[in-house]
Amino acid sequence: MYQQFNEQFVAATRQFADTAAQINRIALENAEAVFGLQLAALEERATATFAFFGEATEARDIDGLKTLWPKGVQLARENLERAVSTGQEVIGRSTKTNQAIGEIAKNQFEAAAKTTQANVETAAKAASKVAASAGAVK
Repeated sequence: MYQQFNEQFVAATRQFADTAAQINRIALENAEAVFGLQLAALEERATATFAFFGEATEARDIDGLKTLWPKGVQLARENLERAVSTGQEVIGRSTKTNQAIGEIAKNQFEAAAKTTQANVETAAKAASKVAASAGAVK
């Protein structure tokens, strides 16, 4: 009896460890992708901003500053658009990752429920056989 219990426990533990490893792999891949997206956006916007500041340092008079105003507004708008776009992409990726993790968890619960149901049915059949043989012995 203990051997059967130990085997079931080992199998459940192994399944849990495999599932945890799979979920961790998915979460790590998502974290890498999100970090890459944010780093690329930061690099692109920093390059544009430093180019603007380089141009701003070369302005020597009021007319030079007047031409910088529309460029500065454009830069700010592009920075905001890129931040929003990156944020939306990060949320989309994270949502897909969470859905994948949820699906894995759902499948594990369903598999555990089927296994438990099968074990209960087996135990019920064995109990009914024992009860039937005990009734026949009387």
